[in-house]
Order: sequence, then C-alpha cells, then structure tokens
Amino acid sequence: MEKRVVFGHKTLPYLLLLPQIIITVVFFFLPAGQAMWQSMRLEDAFGLSSEFVGLDNFMDLFSQQAYLDSFRVTAVFSILVAVVGLGVSLLLAVMADRVIRGAGLYKTLLIWPYAVAPAVVGVLWLFLFSPSVGILAVALRHAGVDWNPRLDGNQAMMLVLIAAVWKQISYNFLFFLAGLQSIPRSLIEAAAIDGASPSRRFWSIVFPLLSPTTFFLLVVNIIYAFFDTFAVVDTTTQGGPGTATSILVYKVYSDGFRGLDLGSSAAQSVVLMFIVIALTVVQFRYVDRKVQY
Repeated sequence: MEKRVVFGHKTLPYLLLLPQIIITVVFFFLPAGQAMWQSMRLEDAFGLSSEFVGLDNFMDLFSQQAYLDSFRVTAVFSILVAVVGLGVSLLLAVMADRVIRGAGLYKTLLIWPYAVAPAVVGVLWLFLFSPSVGILAVALRHAGVDWNPRLDGNQAMMLVLIAAVWKQISYNFLFFLAGLQSIPRSLIEAAAIDGASPSRRFWSIVFPLLSPTTFFLLVVNIIYAFFDTFAVVDTTTQGGPGTATSILVYKVYSDGFRGLDLGSSAAQSVVLMFIVIALTVVQFRYVDRKVQY
C-alpha cells in the first residue's frame, strides 16, 4: 500500500513559504513602493530636501523627445534579442540533439558563455569590434565595410545586440535541448515511416511539442532584454552614439546617477516596471492560448 504523510500543523505551510515571502517583500515590494513614492517627489541632487509634486515627473517625462525615442529603441532591441536569440538557440539545440561524434563536448562549449558576467561580455565584444584594434572590425574593414559603432547608431545597436544575444544563447540552448530530448522518438520515427520530410517532422511534430518551452523562454528573454542587458550597454556603447542604444533601463541609470535627477529616474523605473508587468500579462493572456501542453 502507498504510504502518505499528512502534516496536521496548520502553520507549517506558511512557515515553509516565509523565507520566499520575506525575500519577495524585501527585494521587490519595498523597492517598488519606494520608487513609486520617490517618483512623485522633486528632490535635490543630494537627497537632502524633497517636495511632493504628484504626477509632474511623469508629465515632464513624456514631454521629452529623448525619452520617447528610448521606447522605440527598447522595442526594437527587445524584439531582436528575443527573436534572434530564440532562433539561433533552437537551431543549435536541434543540431546538438543529433547523434554525432563529440556531441558532449559540443554541448559543453555552448553552455559556457552563460557563466560569463554581462559586463565581461560587453568588454569582450567591444574589443572584438573595436574600430582600431578589434579582430572582427579589421576583418570588416578589409571586406569593405566602414565599421565604427562609435559614430554609427545602427552599428552600435548591432554590437549591443550581438553581445546580448551571445550572452543569452546558452540559457535558451539548455531549455531547448531538454525539451527536444523529452519528445518521444517514436513520434518522429512514425512520421518518418509515413514519409514526412525532416522539415515537415520538425514543424508538425517537434516545434508544437516545444511550444511550452518556447513560451517560457519568450517571457524570460523579453524580461532579460528590458533589465539584464544594462551592463552590456554600459560597457559597450554607454547609450551612444547620441541616444541610439539608450534603452529604458539604461536611461534610468543615466538620468538618476549621472544627471542626478532622482525624481525623473524613479518615474522612469515605475513606467518600466508597469511595461514589463503589462507585457507579461499579455503574453500569458493571449500567447499562452496557443501553447500545447
């Protein structure tokens, strides 16, 4: 007979949840509440005095063209990071899932980049694409490409995009590979016996069964593009040239720590928080319907 253990202590579940509740309150709810309170105040650069101004910080924020431009930059950047990152990771996972010689080494090498800190990733790709000494920049120059991300906004965005995608590929690769290995081989073999081509088997069987993993990674990559790419932008372009790579999270830092406009920086962080919450809700509300569990 199957043995089951029943805990009669009514407070035990709450005690087990208490550490996570404390972490969530201390590191999310309290900072979020502080940011919302600070966003409605006008403070001096040293925080010695403040004045309640209500929604003036938000009204002034949305009247700035530079801030509105950062929305466009962030939208383009986050979509490219998610689409390119998921596409490349899925391709690598499909290749690694095949029975080939040295597959273990191949998978290990693909996982390594995830252990590199975002700031180190930015510095690495900055050196590789440095207009004067970068190996890849020199190769591009020999190929006839006038490469200089310090002056060209599109090239700067490409540099940040490559660094951000490279950092996240390993994370996506792990989940895609685990999802591929969990698909029963009998389904694929049955489709092959029926005469389905490899591409037909992938789009009709493999990819639909990967939809839960793809949906999860889509949410994670959007959040990653909005928040975790700050160090990459700071070490490569610092939001430049001009505001070509000034995404929302970097503008929060730039206005708050460099411009010392604490009220505006707090307002930007509140707007960013609600944007990410809204995107996550929309993804779970609409995109989740197309996921086959």
